[in-house]
Amino acid sequence: MSDNLVIVESPAKAKTIENFLGKGFLVKSSMGHIRDLAKKNFGIDIKNNYSPQYIIPDEKKKIVEELRKLSKSAKTVWLASDEDREGEAIAWHLSEVLELPAEKTRRIVFHEITKDAILKAIENPRDIDQKLVDSQQARRVLDRLVGFELSPVLWKKVMPNLSAGRVQSVAVRLLVEREREISNFKASSAFKVTAIFLAKDAKNQTHEFRAEIPEKFSSSEKALKFLNSCVNAQYEVIDVVTKPSRKSPSAPFTTSTLQQEASRKLGFSVSQTMSVAQRLYESGKITYMRTDSVNLSETAIKTAGNVIKKVFGVDYHSPRRYKTKSKGAQEAHEAIRPTYLEKEDIQGSAPEKRLYELIWKRTLASQMSDAQLEKTTVSISISTKEKNFIATGEVLKFDGFLKVYIESSDEESEDSGRALLPPVKVRDKLEAKNIQATERFTSHPPRYTEASLVKKLEELGIGRPSTYAPTISTIQQRGYVIKEDRPGEKRKYSVLTLENGKIHSENKYENTGAEKAKLFPNDIGIVVNDFLIRHFSEIMDYQFTASVEKEFDEIAVGKLNWTKMLDRFYKPFRERVQETTDKSEKSTGTRNLGTDPASGKPVYVKIGRYGPMVQIGDPEDENKPRFAPLPKNWRLETVQLEEALSLFKLPRQLGQYEEVEIVVGQGRFGPFIKHKNQFYSLKKDFDDPLSITFDRGVEIIEEKRKKAGEKIIRQYPEKPGLQVLNGRWGPYISFQDKNYKIPKSKVAGELSLDDCLDIIKASENNPGKKKPVRKKKT
Repeated sequence: MSDNLVIVESPAKAKTIENFLGKGFLVKSSMGHIRDLAKKNFGIDIKNNYSPQYIIPDEKKKIVEELRKLSKSAKTVWLASDEDREGEAIAWHLSEVLELPAEKTRRIVFHEITKDAILKAIENPRDIDQKLVDSQQARRVLDRLVGFELSPVLWKKVMPNLSAGRVQSVAVRLLVEREREISNFKASSAFKVTAIFLAKDAKNQTHEFRAEIPEKFSSSEKALKFLNSCVNAQYEVIDVVTKPSRKSPSAPFTTSTLQQEASRKLGFSVSQTMSVAQRLYESGKITYMRTDSVNLSETAIKTAGNVIKKVFGVDYHSPRRYKTKSKGAQEAHEAIRPTYLEKEDIQGSAPEKRLYELIWKRTLASQMSDAQLEKTTVSISISTKEKNFIATGEVLKFDGFLKVYIESSDEESEDSGRALLPPVKVRDKLEAKNIQATERFTSHPPRYTEASLVKKLEELGIGRPSTYAPTISTIQQRGYVIKEDRPGEKRKYSVLTLENGKIHSENKYENTGAEKAKLFPNDIGIVVNDFLIRHFSEIMDYQFTASVEKEFDEIAVGKLNWTKMLDRFYKPFRERVQETTDKSEKSTGTRNLGTDPASGKPVYVKIGRYGPMVQIGDPEDENKPRFAPLPKNWRLETVQLEEALSLFKLPRQLGQYEEVEIVVGQGRFGPFIKHKNQFYSLKKDFDDPLSITFDRGVEIIEEKRKKAGEKIIRQYPEKPGLQVLNGRWGPYISFQDKNYKIPKSKVAGELSLDDCLDIIKASENNPGKKKPVRKKKT
């Protein structure tokens, strides 16, 4: 047994750290939290000052037993969980569960897994910070109270199996409000006038450049009138203004800005970014990835400077010290950076390499010189009008940090990247090659991506670095929000062109409204949001949610007692829960669309027991109401009567194939074809269940049969249900809803029935082997 037991959160860290510490140190992992709140009675003794009732989950009992045994024989136990509040709470739970005496317990923290950082932490241990633990407990208990109190209200008043969360519900509100802004938005158009001018230089060479009228024309008539006035006009340069400008690099990455840039540049989801960053941190390649500090250590600034001077030259070096500006910033240790800035690339998976490169470039760029630009503005008069054309150009005089890194934006400007202008001077005469008035439409507010939602939450002071990724994952897992692409639609626009003294007009088409990886609230998310705002406005209030985060921060520094904070919140909240449960009406988002012409009965859309649906008739009618599930991309708030009635044309019969009818229907999970008791999903955005043909139905059936046939390697008639199949990870045996691995020594296509039964028997009887996984029923 070792004299020193070091306990970290993850096994990936354990091996790296043990190598640094060497002989006399044993490093073990707790695999994250070893305790959690019990499910019974919320896991909180509310009457006893909100005392948390912790249990050790079954899957952690073996780990705890091992750590308990090792800690008893060790002379010193080093608690080396992460440096944030969650990590502090893990250290506290370990000390409590393992019953560690204070005299043999040391708490150490580090924000990078390097030998110097680990040894320095060992030389500077501290006690567990109870204030940080209290802050984490306050968040955990408050979130449990909100979730466990609100969820049953939603089950009773909206739909079974729903849940609510303090931060998650506010995130959904942002998405719902943005969706309604977009639904209520009315696009307007105006005409933007641009010209291509020809200028001659001293060598009589002709150069083309683009200029535009700064103001837009509100109608085609006004744009046409302007173009008519330009038919015989003369054009002259009346002003040339050249100004130097500078562009500075962005600060090093925080959790939020890393998630945003990884989304824009690499296409990573927020949770993917955090997962990859975690692996980079645990393997000692980057500093701790949950931070809202933009600070860099003096050592990092010095190392970055050395790298910049060596690779790019001394002119590219400009050391900077950044200060955190985000609302309610905490854990102000250091920004996310490579642990060894000299390493431009690393060994690892493709996502790890790409994310590391992004972090390396951003960190290095933050310590580099400003980019130096020269901006030129040329004003061009029109002899027949008082308006002027304006041309703008930009010359990069010194690239500075741009040599390494250019930050992305969620809304790219259409004027980004100004062109280089020819050498024109005042009184130069210009020739207009053509002048064009193009109809342009106003755009609705952009939908949120995962990254831009994180940015908005951070701006509002809602959530913290450790909460962004789980918040966004949770609202999608609950079905309140869906992330998807949408194709957009064709839109006509007008173009008027003056060329060679004549004006001609034409209509063109563009794709508008296309969405890529955007977050859309589902009907159930909208209905739950409206219900919570109506009955729990404080919980859903942005400022209130941000103020709760501030109170967690005050607890962390000892300015506020955590149980008093909970008490102040919980008592009025509990009264509101009771009042809503007893007195509020059921909320289903019901809309009356009108009357069914065939039956004369009312038609509604609403949330039913299994989700959004259309209903014809009322429960009290002599004949029972008829129901149809609402298709996936339809919305309660926008569906119209004719669309709703079309759903009752399903199921449709397409005709007989192999003497059995092909039936098209609409189910909870979308439109489908049914044939011989087999179900075949229709292709999204391609197959319309109301218009799909018999031939297309047969094609779908045969496509799936072919795919299924390619999956089957062998079947055994004498043993129905036993098959050798091709799977994602190679061939395997399937029998009685269980899968069995085929030994490498066997050839799948040559397995006899006896071979299969022997493999199944050996797998079932060998306790050292992993048990076969039961397949999910579909």
